[in-house]
Amino acid sequence: MADIVQTRPTTSAPVRALGIPPQRKRPRRKTVSTTTLYVVLGIMCLAIIVPIVWIVLTSFKTDFDAIKNSASPIPHPFTTNAYKTLASGQQPIFRWFLNSLAAGALQTAIILVTASMGAYALARLEFAGKKIVFGAIVATLLVPPVIFLIPNYLIVENLGWLDSIWAITIPGSAGAFGIFFLRQFFSGLPAEIEEAARIDGAGDLRIFLQIIIPLSRPALATLAVLSFLANWNDFLWPVYVLLSPEHLTLQPGLSILSGAYSTHFGIVMAGAVIASIPVLIIFTLAQRQIVDSVASSGVKG
Repeated sequence: MADIVQTRPTTSAPVRALGIPPQRKRPRRKTVSTTTLYVVLGIMCLAIIVPIVWIVLTSFKTDFDAIKNSASPIPHPFTTNAYKTLASGQQPIFRWFLNSLAAGALQTAIILVTASMGAYALARLEFAGKKIVFGAIVATLLVPPVIFLIPNYLIVENLGWLDSIWAITIPGSAGAFGIFFLRQFFSGLPAEIEEAARIDGAGDLRIFLQIIIPLSRPALATLAVLSFLANWNDFLWPVYVLLSPEHLTLQPGLSILSGAYSTHFGIVMAGAVIASIPVLIIFTLAQRQIVDSVASSGVKG
């Protein structure tokens, strides 16, 4: 009986004969972890996208529909009266829009100049008390910004800057975050490039302008976006220092659209949609620079 027992051919024999390695099953643990990651990312995307879509759809509702059918995002009926009201000039929303653009652009330009120069000095130059100065700058990041509200107001008032663009740009231009952020990026750049430039006779200013700045475009673009958004979204400080309605920026101006006894939800949401357009455009244009900055810099001491 043992002689007539036939052995069952295995599938791996022909595969090995042809020199093809047998396929291995993908580990199930890795598949489960990847699926979980995509599920979490999907939930996070929905948490960001759903409120934006809700705001856009509510801007096309009537006030009655926004109150009665607040749980439904679909307008019944669909109307553009909110945007027509804003375009009619009853409230100077486009003036507020231009004021916000001018203030954000001016403050961003000042921050890029001052922060880049201070960060280069702390990252590359040697002077007495360098670590103490850097530690003091970083320590200011731990102080709540609202503490500086009254001192900054008194300084702006004494300088005669109340109700002007200087009041909403200059005080916020001396923040410590820009210096800290760029200093970390400059510290990660190879020092050999600067040494080669010094051998060729270049000074510190020329190295800074012609070598450091071009190599730091991703970090500068990231800081520019963050600085512009911080000024664009600022609400508390402009309320205190901007006194006339025509000088308001967009964020405090939108609060006027909500009355003391009633709120026009369609108009408020339409104003929010208009306020979000520059933010989306700037982030879309600078997205690649932001990714390059995060990928190439990291946090280095």
